[in-house]
Amino acid sequence: MIYVVAYSLNPKRDVSSLLTELQKAPAGWCHYLDDTWLIATDETATELYNRLVPYMLQTDRILVIQMGPGATYYGWLPKEAWDWIEQHKNR
Repeated sequence: MIYVVAYSLNPKRDVSSLLTELQKAPAGWCHYLDDTWLIATDETATELYNRLVPYMLQTDRILVIQMGPGATYYGWLPKEAWDWIEQHKNR
């Protein structure tokens, strides 16, 4: 399962602990856009959110979206990103 995780930190601050947590994704991760990650995991959206929210403040924003079967997507990313998506989308 792939999730899109997008966040906005307000105020801007060191995010190293949040990035470390994102990189703990059991099946991998892909990061080619500022403040937006693709996370491969068997977790539910709620479980993934609950793992990340301790690194957020009340003034921050976070969105976790599941890319399920039949999802359509398009964009301008490097070939490595598209390869990663193809590899993980049906897990």
